[in-house]
Amino acid sequence: MERLNSKLYLQNCYILQENERLRRKAQLLNQENQALLSELKQKLSKVTTTTTNNNNKKPNKTNNNVIPDLNCTPSTNPNPANSTRL
Repeated sequence: MERLNSKLYLQNCYILQENERLRRKAQLLNQENQALLSELKQKLSKVTTTTTNNNNKKPNKTNNNVIPDLNCTPSTNPNPANSTRL
């Protein structure tokens, strides 16, 4: 009986050591994961900022995307500000 008890005690010690080793590894992986997540968020923030800035630099779409009807007379042109009279 005592022999079995000693054997179980040793197994328990090995399990505790392995558990501690895995706990340390999990902590390191968690730290690495947090660092990578932070880096990804920073990159996404930069991309979002760049995209927003580029969108703000674009000309006003309402004035530049209107194509005047060249077949109509100047008095019926729907966008007289963009048309030129001859």
